[in-house]
Amino acid sequence: MDKLLTTKDTPATASAIHNELLLVKAQLNDLIAEARQNQEILQRHQTLDLQLIGSQSFRELIRHIFVTLADICELDQVTLCLLNSQHNLKEMLADLKIESSEFPYLLFADSETELRHGGRPLRKPLVGSYEHKEHHRWFAPYPDLPNSVAIIPLIRQSKLLGCLNLGSDHPDRFASDMGTDFIERLGSIIAICLENVINSERLTQIGLTDALTNVSNRRYVEQRMLEEIGRARRQHYGISCMYLDIDFFKKINDIHGHQGGDEVLKEAAKRIKAELRLSDTLGRFGGEEFVVLLVNTNHEDAKHVAERIRKSIANQAFLLSMTGLCDVTLSIGIATLSDDHNSGEIEEAAKALLQRADEALYQAKDQGRNRVIDSPED
Repeated sequence: MDKLLTTKDTPATASAIHNELLLVKAQLNDLIAEARQNQEILQRHQTLDLQLIGSQSFRELIRHIFVTLADICELDQVTLCLLNSQHNLKEMLADLKIESSEFPYLLFADSETELRHGGRPLRKPLVGSYEHKEHHRWFAPYPDLPNSVAIIPLIRQSKLLGCLNLGSDHPDRFASDMGTDFIERLGSIIAICLENVINSERLTQIGLTDALTNVSNRRYVEQRMLEEIGRARRQHYGISCMYLDIDFFKKINDIHGHQGGDEVLKEAAKRIKAELRLSDTLGRFGGEEFVVLLVNTNHEDAKHVAERIRKSIANQAFLLSMTGLCDVTLSIGIATLSDDHNSGEIEEAAKALLQRADEALYQAKDQGRNRVIDSPED
């Protein structure tokens, strides 16, 4: 009887075993799919790490943070706030010709106090729901604010460099009880990369900067001229060059001493730079001579800029620390390379442009100094 019952129940038992096998198979497939997904995520994060670590410049690193990181991690908002007090970063960005409009999500804080959260120093990642009072300053550049956030301190050798701020439209993306190992690691990598590229940019800048006036040196201006002429050729606009020379500089040195002469050079460089755009280039060519490159500038606009510079020098005496007031003037020669004449070898075009500006400068000297002379284009 029992044997007959067992035989009778066999189809049901087989069906149950079959269903159980299907369930196990489905679970196994889910595990395999999850493993593949985790592998893909790991590979994407490894790609991100390599791109961050491989960044050769500040601009390249920032782009990877705002574009690559946001894409790979599927983030809706990413901002970066850096402590300006650490490296005088705003000056560095000006030297690199990086305008604020290029990276609207790059923010600055003047002190660690501005990075405090709830009155406490920022030393560990903060994750959770978006709170307007605490988080709005980090995500203000975005029109749509996040629902959950992660605020990650960037710490290198116990020094706070700033914070990386991640936002998501999903309320549970950054839950308050989630583990922070991954984002702490991300913060460490970005902090190391930031320190490396900032130090690298500073070292490069030192090699291309005049130590006395803190403007570019001749080597940098000549390099920049080649780049700008090539860019003007591709984008079809004009470029102007100004050659400037402080009048009677030897006499200034004789009267006020070499310290006074150095102060005149530094103040002159400061006043010239104040009349220029961020995209323009100012360099000291040696002695009392300066050169300015004006990008996307026609002849008439270059003359207006040159006149502003001349007046900024001549109309207000220089106050020297040891000898008091000193009247200073300078002479300026201008040459413009229009789109129509921008042809041939770039090196030859740069040499000719600089030579025409130099010849115009000598004419300004011959005609009485403290004036602007422009060179007609061939």
